[in-house]
Amino acid sequence: MELLFAFVFGSVIGSFLNVVILRIPKDESILFPASHCYACGNTLKPWHNIPLFSWLFLRGKCSYCSTKISIQYPAIELFSGLIFVVLANKFGINLSVFLIGLSFLMLLALSMIDLKYKMIPDSLNLLALAFAIFGAWSISGVFINLQNALLFAGGFTLLRFAISYMLTSSAHRHAQKTITPWTKNYHTYPFIEAMGEGDIMVAATMGALLGVKLTLVAIFLSAVLALPVMLVQRRINEEKTIPFVPFLALATFIVYVFDSPILSYIEANY
Repeated sequence: MELLFAFVFGSVIGSFLNVVILRIPKDESILFPASHCYACGNTLKPWHNIPLFSWLFLRGKCSYCSTKISIQYPAIELFSGLIFVVLANKFGINLSVFLIGLSFLMLLALSMIDLKYKMIPDSLNLLALAFAIFGAWSISGVFINLQNALLFAGGFTLLRFAISYMLTSSAHRHAQKTITPWTKNYHTYPFIEAMGEGDIMVAATMGALLGVKLTLVAIFLSAVLALPVMLVQRRINEEKTIPFVPFLALATFIVYVFDSPILSYIEANY
């Protein structure tokens, strides 16, 4: 019964999360106007917004104009429900699990927005971080989570600076070889950003959720998950970039769920 409650609760939040994913990148209010069909503009009835079931009963179409409804809507509701089920099954139902679940839902929303729009809204990033920090199991845990968040935020900031400097310097040396009298007084090379500020905030959330050792494992796992996707994408379209936040979020959830065996393996081998 507890797991059923967790799934229903998570899927209901996931239904609202769809609104967040759709409206925040467009700089629209997530509260007003009420949910409506973007094709015909008609306001949806309460029974049109029942998580999962409404999409199934409507056969994936708007009840007014029969426009297809993206499968993203039931998928987000399903994943949100499953996230809460997994967490409740592992830790039970309590305030900490609720806050941690919200943190992972914010990471899910960030992943979808990054995939669709190549952007990482600061508002969702800060919410994910806040939920992660205050989702501690004790008051002292809040300060430990904050410390770990600051540690990885600072570490990623230094990494961003160092890699950006090396990439930009390389571009500068290449540009120097092609300099002409017409361009000698101008910069003919770009400043290359190794990673965005949003990635730094996600790293801080990972630190708060996982701690030092497990965050390092999650970063490595995210690279392993991303590598085959990037190789396939490079063959299809070399110019198209793959957002990294979805891989960071997925790796964080996997490591969080399997934290005990991972830590046992680390302690046994190192």
